Amino acid sequence: MYSISKNIYIPKMLVPVLHNVDQGSALRAASAIAGEENILLTGFIHVPEEQSLSAAAMEARKLRQTLKQLYKVKRGDKWAQVHVSHNSWAELTNAVKRENIDLLLLEYPSHFTGLGISLAEVLSQAPCNIAIVNQYVGAEIKNILLPIRGGPHANLSLRIALSIYNSRKAQLSSLHLFPSALTKAQDVAFKGVDYVLKNLPEIQREEIVTEDPLTVITETAKNYDLVIMGASARPENEVSSIGRVAEALLGESQRGVLLVKTKIPHEVNPASEEAGQHTISVLVDKWFAENTFHAEEFSDLKYLLALKQKQGVSISLALPALNEEETVGTVIKTVKSALMTRVPLLDEIVLIDSNSSDNTRKIAQKLGVPVHIHQKTLAQYGARKGKGEALWKSLYCTTGDIVIWIDTDIVNIHPRFVYGLIGPLLLQPKVDFVKGFYRRPLRVGNKMQAGSGGRVTELTARPLLNLFYPELSGMVQPLSGEYGGRRRALERLPFFSGYGVEIGLLIDMLDQFGLASIAQVDLQERVHHNQPLEALSKMSFAIIQAVIRKLENKYGRSILENINKTMKMIRYEQERFFLDIEEIAEKERPPMLEVPEYLNRQ
Repeated sequence: MYSISKNIYIPKMLVPVLHNVDQGSALRAASAIAGEENILLTGFIHVPEEQSLSAAAMEARKLRQTLKQLYKVKRGDKWAQVHVSHNSWAELTNAVKRENIDLLLLEYPSHFTGLGISLAEVLSQAPCNIAIVNQYVGAEIKNILLPIRGGPHANLSLRIALSIYNSRKAQLSSLHLFPSALTKAQDVAFKGVDYVLKNLPEIQREEIVTEDPLTVITETAKNYDLVIMGASARPENEVSSIGRVAEALLGESQRGVLLVKTKIPHEVNPASEEAGQHTISVLVDKWFAENTFHAEEFSDLKYLLALKQKQGVSISLALPALNEEETVGTVIKTVKSALMTRVPLLDEIVLIDSNSSDNTRKIAQKLGVPVHIHQKTLAQYGARKGKGEALWKSLYCTTGDIVIWIDTDIVNIHPRFVYGLIGPLLLQPKVDFVKGFYRRPLRVGNKMQAGSGGRVTELTARPLLNLFYPELSGMVQPLSGEYGGRRRALERLPFFSGYGVEIGLLIDMLDQFGLASIAQVDLQERVHHNQPLEALSKMSFAIIQAVIRKLENKYGRSILENINKTMKMIRYEQERFFLDIEEIAEKERPPMLEVPEYLNRQ
């Protein structure tokens, strides 16, 4: 098991400590960003070239005492070190590189005077991401102003602002200024930021057309405890200033000011759309931190039952199956015993069978589980092949306010595969859809291969999501077969009948209900049987079709023709190759709310 931080930005941060210098503002800002336990402190004493370094021995002793009090370290700890040098900035740069520091936080002007370096030199020689604060950052931060236009520093500004929002519960407000000659659509560097801000409801937004950004920001800043903004957007080799507005705020404002500069590659144009698009990672990282759970968080079944009873909801488990006689009995007995007999978390379990030719249905019926054959359910609409068809019809066959699906081929079945999915839905009212993920050791013959599997995810699904739906790029296993959601959301979604059902539901949840409505949960380990490469090729073909169909709906343009729905499979037989054509057409069922029989059922 591993822990997942609920903060989207906890950097490895370094704050230099100087002798007889008040750096309280820097320490308070660092604590608000990353928490005191994540701040690394080390001492620096700058000695002029004309003086002997040995003259600083007494100052070094006093500074070590200061470090012990601030950092609460034991004697001999490396962060209790004090560096005495004629070139303190070089010492500091070496420490940053040696310890792989993510963020260097400096207080202006005290750190610059104490280290014997100018602001321009710090910006042009930055060894990592830089944050610079003035002396007015207080211990209490109630509201934050985020002047933001885009460019390479917007990502870091947003991350720091959201971290302080999480730790201090401060109100966040963004301010986008642009001149009258530039329309919002023409402001390409802001496009990525604009998209992210639309998906962050905790940030109040304001946009102002002005030719005098300095006056607007200066006056607006008077109403906030802290202003966070990026340095001027210039290529690294041209940096000589933080910009007119930032410099004025840092030197003159009586409110807390925090300026950031991201260490970016030289080839990135800081005013380009590419630079602005990097901010999408803020949205994904925030979602990942807040909406990624672990099954062990929900192992207290009595607590889950209390939540369920308080909310007055019912829960159904639907088990899609096709010729799973080897495992279906164990799956049903394990889940039914733990989640119906011992703790009545589930109100019903049903088997949605795809016309199995083995004993799958008999086993389920013998164990007291109702069985529905999906080809005979809502038969007036036809009978299609595929798991998606079974899932769609399971909405008609179940009654719960929450519907959970797990596959019936799980070899190492455990109740966590079900209660892990239920947990986020009961805990978080905003969550409407939950996907499971897990480690996937696969059984190949009589041997287990740890860490293999997920080929279709990594080679097909993940590249497609990153290209067209980057908000979903944080999904660990978007194609997993263990997931569920609230009926009120699921009944509004169309269902692909085949392999495209998982990715189709994810995309539609995002489009209709937003990223915050989706969660994922670590179900630890899942053991199942491997599939041959040909089956994976068919799956990939169907998934690509599904994504293209969603793009067609999104942009109102047809891309696929019927001829594109056949796949030519290469066969090998008796020393010869030949082509075999298979139709793999991902057809889609309408939302269940549009089916009259569903609306009229008792």
